[in-house]
Amino acid sequence: MTIATSARAAVFERPGTALSIEELTVEAPRPAEVLVRLGASGVCHSDLHVLDGEWETPVPLVLGHEGAGVVEAIGAGVRDVAVGDRVILSWFYPCRRCRACASGRAWACTGTRAGESVLDDGTTRFRRADGTDVHSYLTVASFAERTVVPEAAAIRVPDELPFDVAALIGCGVATGVGAVVNNAQVAPGASVVVVGCGGVGLAVVMGAKLVGADPIVAVDVEPAKLELARELGATHAVRGDGDVRSQVAAITGGGADVAFEAIGLVPTIELLPDLLTPGGTGVIVGLPPTGVRASIDVLAFAEAAKTLVGSNYGGAVPSVDFPRLARLYLAGALPLDRLITHRVALDELEEAFAAMRRRERARSVVLYDTDGA
Repeated sequence: MTIATSARAAVFERPGTALSIEELTVEAPRPAEVLVRLGASGVCHSDLHVLDGEWETPVPLVLGHEGAGVVEAIGAGVRDVAVGDRVILSWFYPCRRCRACASGRAWACTGTRAGESVLDDGTTRFRRADGTDVHSYLTVASFAERTVVPEAAAIRVPDELPFDVAALIGCGVATGVGAVVNNAQVAPGASVVVVGCGGVGLAVVMGAKLVGADPIVAVDVEPAKLELARELGATHAVRGDGDVRSQVAAITGGGADVAFEAIGLVPTIELLPDLLTPGGTGVIVGLPPTGVRASIDVLAFAEAAKTLVGSNYGGAVPSVDFPRLARLYLAGALPLDRLITHRVALDELEEAFAAMRRRERARSVVLYDTDGA
């Protein structure tokens, strides 16, 4: 019989306050649930939206949604994974029963409770010493040494996949590469523009290279990020504080076939249509604060027969796409480790988020002690 355990975790109380590193009780997994000991967690901009009060969540809350680790215990009825399996955690686990799941669109599941930061039964497995419930962000809570997730959120991957790379596949990489492969279905030889070269934008660049896009134009205001984009597959680099429209037009011969926005800012979202050739497709990958609206010239957009696509989780089916991305990394086709610019401890999260606000770093990753696993 599995009993409760404990874990150090970063707990969020309210915007404007520092994360509190606490020792929490982690209850044993219930039926169809899995206890995972974390090996690594990415530090993603979606967590920053919560920290800065731009997205509302229940509190108190263990943040983090980009994680990977090893299964320590399983609840009754679990069949997909076993104790000792290396897994990537999915922050939008599918219910496997709704119409969207039945049609193969796990990212559009209407039966999941991930957005409520609770498990299927409406509860959480984290407790403070005084008995207070602590919510699990998107049912992942990867800023904790251990977490309990639904079985469908734990995706088995090869043991040789490093934890830090595995964690990034769980959000940023699946989102960026998936936007190219699943949402835009970029064809070989198509011209691509990527606006924003943080972790997700760089994953878009790698996805564009993977499918044989050409040219691949990276746009950012930070020279270091543009240099990294070049190293990861971009054929051209354009400073975002210059005349982006004319430079993209010159490079692509009038406009790109596909343009990706990977920041979530109104000015860059509104820029997308202007970067496209007639008949081109713009893909919104970056997520803005709640309630943000953008505008476009509707007549010009319609007359040029352009398309605007929203990308949620890169249209990924985690059980299929996570292992596929892992194999591509292990085969040398996706140099995902290059996305990691800083490896930090749980106690260094505040600085990692401060660097993100300064638009520094591609991706910071929290590493946990896994006894050499």
